[in-house]
Amino acid sequence: MNVKPIKSDKDYRNALERLEVIFDASIDTKEGDEAEILSLVIENYENEHYPIEAPDPIEAIKIRMEELNMRQKDLVGIIGGKSRVSEVLNRKKRLTVDMIRELERILQISASVLVNHYKLAS
Repeated sequence: MNVKPIKSDKDYRNALERLEVIFDASIDTKEGDEAEILSLVIENYENEHYPIEAPDPIEAIKIRMEELNMRQKDLVGIIGGKSRVSEVLNRKKRLTVDMIRELERILQISASVLVNHYKLAS
């Protein structure tokens, strides 16, 4: 096992290539241990050099709705009436603190995501 820190994009590509070779190694084998450590090193490099930003609040709501197989009408009562739900999802109105609390409780979306700034539709 020869896992080293990833210090460049070349190291990153080499690490990905090596992981591809040993990816299916059995757990508790030398190659399995190497794959586990290598995946952690790769993840650390990706988080530092290729961060993925959290979606804006409205996108987060839509993603969660899709995961839960919900439709727009299912938010009625959670964030307001039918027209309010439409206004929020179409970025015509902002989320209120009460809406954020309910969305966090019902949809299990972190309030820290829901309070982020987002642009309203023109």
